[in-house]
Amino acid sequence: LRDFLLVYNRMTELCFRHCVCNLNYRLLTGREESCLDSCAARLVRANHRLMGAYVGLVPALLQRRAAEHGAPAGPSALPASPDPAPGPAES
Repeated sequence: LRDFLLVYNRMTELCFRHCVCNLNYRLLTGREESCLDSCAARLVRANHRLMGAYVGLVPALLQRRAAEHGAPAGPSALPASPDPAPGPAES
């Protein structure tokens, strides 16, 4: 979620700086609005391509790490989540 919000904030700032040049009006002009739409669409498409490539590389990375550490490859090779800490009611 944090990474998504960072990407979203960076995209918003980049497109705003690129497209909005007049802050004298409350509403966007038609030109600014179409620029923002195309800028955001371009960045979203690029992000989708990057994520697709990343998803394609993850299995190979997991197999390579498993081979280096001598553990079985696949989802079971991921570390298990730690046990929750006992609460005040537990002894």
